[in-house]
Amino acid sequence: MYIQQLYTSCLSEAAYYIEDNGECAIIDPMRDIDSYLKLSEERQSVIKYIFETHFHADFVSGHLDLAKQTNAPIVYGPETQTSLPVYIAKDGEEFKVGKLTIKVLHTPGHTLESSCYLLKDEHGKDYCIFTGDTLFVGDVGRPDLAQGGDISVSDLAGMLYDSLQNKIATLADDVIVYPAHGPGSSCGKSIGKETTSTIGIQKQTNYALNQTSKEEFINAVTKGLETPPKYFAVNAQINKDGYNSINNILQQGMTALTIEEFKSLAKQEKTFILDTRNSTTITQGFIPSSISIGLDGRFAEWAGALLPFDETILLVCEEGKEEETIVRLARVGFDKVKGFLQGGFEAWQAAGEKIDMIIDVEADELAMDLPHDDNLVVVDVRKESEFAEAHVKDAVNLPLADMTDPALITNIEERDNLYIHCAGGYRSVIASSILKRQGFHNLRNVLGGFKKIEEQKIEIIKATPAK
Repeated sequence: MYIQQLYTSCLSEAAYYIEDNGECAIIDPMRDIDSYLKLSEERQSVIKYIFETHFHADFVSGHLDLAKQTNAPIVYGPETQTSLPVYIAKDGEEFKVGKLTIKVLHTPGHTLESSCYLLKDEHGKDYCIFTGDTLFVGDVGRPDLAQGGDISVSDLAGMLYDSLQNKIATLADDVIVYPAHGPGSSCGKSIGKETTSTIGIQKQTNYALNQTSKEEFINAVTKGLETPPKYFAVNAQINKDGYNSINNILQQGMTALTIEEFKSLAKQEKTFILDTRNSTTITQGFIPSSISIGLDGRFAEWAGALLPFDETILLVCEEGKEEETIVRLARVGFDKVKGFLQGGFEAWQAAGEKIDMIIDVEADELAMDLPHDDNLVVVDVRKESEFAEAHVKDAVNLPLADMTDPALITNIEERDNLYIHCAGGYRSVIASSILKRQGFHNLRNVLGGFKKIEEQKIEIIKATPAK
């Protein structure tokens, strides 16, 4: 028996490779499937099954491309509704991989079709469980992602309680837990830092498994849920309906464009420029009106949250990073990359084309300017929960995820001197580029974000601790 977790940090996503006696199965594959094909080839095993725990909302699965490459069936749990060629398993149905047995446990709650896969060793002993978004380390899947229908969030939360109590908490303490996500994922409220655990540890430490009643559980898992990222519904639908092969997307996107070709395409309607260079580099110069989201952070998530899916994308990348950019965009459903600027921003600048910049300032400069500038406005682009915990006095909270909504920035005036900050500096660069694209140029990016601001003699408002 061989099990490998294939973890994608920028999306906090875990896929799994399970192998025994020359046969293997893949659980929850990412859209770019080469790593699974390579692993099975290196280990001289045949991919027999592709298991999906549910219709993922936070990334586009590789199930269709992987099935075409291997002829392995795609297996979903009960209550799955799709026109795609998949096998819908029954609750309790078992599949053999070598001498191992994989048993389907239907665990609705995160979604209606959500299922876990219990792996039994060659002796029939429960060894581990692949919990998808039903159970995480320290958390459970959010129950507010159902699309359409009459099922409420509370209804799904109640189903999740029953699933956990009747299907998962009854397993032996030594059964290993392999979830679909780790820390940073928006599929849970506060997922723990580890990416594996055991049933016993989760019974002791997971708040959701320690509620005394279904009512308390429903309240605990639904309280404090932040609005899901806007791209979640798009990705879930793509996974249900199907998608273009990633090879076709790469073939189109890996088109090197001359400056003149790039400029001509940029003038077309429903076309925008995306600059993916490092966030610390972008501020020194970029093409006017481009949106800057650096590959050095949670790139795909912010692209999904902020960018339109129905528009053509032109890329400006660090040379050699073009393919990585296209793949990471495809993971969250972006298929309309038309090409990239040949030679990157350096070629654009060398040709004497117009450029824009974002002024960087240290936190101590903000501290010096605050008392003397009546027009200075501190714009905090962290989440509402981060802002509530602690923020600069009189700061305006404009969460990055909401910044593409023009209605939310109507209170910003031309005379305002905007000092933009986030927690550490990555999100504020994205926010600054969006504001510049919307016509606000009197702004500065605070280097180091709130972490550095707290070190200054600036009045900070902190949340009152609960008694």
